[in-house]
Amino acid sequence: MEQSPTASIEAHFSELTDPRTGNATRHLFIDILSIAICAVICGAEGWSDIELFGKKKETWLRSFLQLPNGIPSHDTFGRVFAKINPQEFQQQFIQWVQAIETLTQGQVIAVDGKQLRGSHDREAGKNGIYLVSAWATANQLVLGQRKVDEKSNEITAIPQLLKLLEFSGCIVTIDAMGTQTKIAKTILAGGGDYVLAVKGNQGHLYEDLQYLFGTEAQNNYDQAPYSYTKTTHKCHGRIEVRECWAIDSEDYLAYLREWEQWAGLKSIACIISKRTLGDKIETQTQYVISSLPANAKSILAAKRSHWKIENQLHWVLDIAFREDHCRVRKDHAAENLSVLRQMALNLLNNEKSAKGGIHAKRLQAAWDLDYLLKVLNT
Repeated sequence: MEQSPTASIEAHFSELTDPRTGNATRHLFIDILSIAICAVICGAEGWSDIELFGKKKETWLRSFLQLPNGIPSHDTFGRVFAKINPQEFQQQFIQWVQAIETLTQGQVIAVDGKQLRGSHDREAGKNGIYLVSAWATANQLVLGQRKVDEKSNEITAIPQLLKLLEFSGCIVTIDAMGTQTKIAKTILAGGGDYVLAVKGNQGHLYEDLQYLFGTEAQNNYDQAPYSYTKTTHKCHGRIEVRECWAIDSEDYLAYLREWEQWAGLKSIACIISKRTLGDKIETQTQYVISSLPANAKSILAAKRSHWKIENQLHWVLDIAFREDHCRVRKDHAAENLSVLRQMALNLLNNEKSAKGGIHAKRLQAAWDLDYLLKVLNT
């Protein structure tokens, strides 16, 4: 018997708890999930779009779904996804990702947060929800996400997310908000390495790095046992030069106040970026701490790769999926719809035969059922 196009989805989400009770279960839960993910792949942005997709593709959907009472209404989709336990849904999503893809060893796992701007509700005094996501830069996959509690911040959500993920042998990068001793320990416990940005919020650590590298720069690094690299990129009339100095000598590490509190700390680095556009020159200095040895080339590459989460995930969700325009906000609906988008993005990225970006692939999936099958079966 031919395998269902949504067999992988059914296998990994069949144990997800159906939040409905009694007469509300006239539509099969797995049918609702399957229609929703197919619709989001094909461009659906909300519950009415998902219902419309189901009705237009009902004959095709009946070839592998039971649909005992036809296509659910948009109200049904909305009610179900508003009540699904988001932590459980996210756990099933993470297990699904781990089953469909083997992570490339040594790659950067970028962790960063993004607000769903359209999920706010001014009348109820509710801000848009904030999600922290992990992005595998080489595999181009969302590994998982975690909602930031309203009365908390990324510092608590990041270790919660990391504990759910499998990233052994990879390099985890986080912006300065996540540069915390607890987070460094969590990364090492998961078998990964870290490259963490240091800014003014780190107080003594930032001051010590600034003084140490400033002093060495004045002396042209004559005495420091450092690793150095330089890169130059030219694009659209803009020239960007980046230099990195990395040091792993214990004599230098010991100069940092409370440095022993940072589990696995092996190196520190200074990155100076100079951007030239016409007569305008901008210079930026950044500091990082890392559990990697002092290889300036590797540390600079990891730091640059971190921003792929902005270009390949957050930007794509905003532009190709119009995430910030979505006004879904009831109960857990916004968070759960975000998981559907990330499932769709992973499947579309995994499908390599079609040309074009994610928006073009979504159009092809909507227009060509054979291509949609390819996406579902990647």
